Amino acid sequence: MLWPFNHFKRPRVPARSTIETIYGMIVTQAREPLFYRDLGVPDTVNGRFDLLLMHLWMTLRRLKSVEGGVELSQALFDHFCIDMDDNLREMGVGDLTVPKRMQAFGEAFYGRTAAYDLAVTDSDEALAESFCKNILNGQNIDKARELAAYARAALAELARADRAALTRGEWRFPAPQIAGSAA
Repeated sequence: MLWPFNHFKRPRVPARSTIETIYGMIVTQAREPLFYRDLGVPDTVNGRFDLLLMHLWMTLRRLKSVEGGVELSQALFDHFCIDMDDNLREMGVGDLTVPKRMQAFGEAFYGRTAAYDLAVTDSDEALAESFCKNILNGQNIDKARELAAYARAALAELARADRAALTRGEWRFPAPQIAGSAA
């Protein structure tokens, strides 16, 4: 028997393993030592958080453009929030403080992604300036330009990935490059 309220069905939830695979790729790339050693990202909790947000932003931006990507994007964002909550608790942040810190993380995420979305449609220099302000603490615009070039390459790589590869987590970020090097 079919129920007449089938339009109340829950949306399809992506497989947990897919979410963990994609989130693992984001975290792994954000921990790439070259970003900290050669591209000027501060090797601090905040620097690592900012780089994680940059990679999450690029991934979510691309996923939202494919069929089934909105649900996957939401599940990926939810996983990020759970991971941030877990990390706070592991660092010893108290139960009363965690919600305040999570709110700050949310504000940082939405502020940065809005800035990056605006900058990426403007120019390479606008994206570099946004990264300089948000990731490099307003210092070293030349390194920010290298980060912007990397982000453009990563966005291009994500754009080349087809729907199946994107929704299964079967794509890769490009290797970060520094000025004057070839990989």
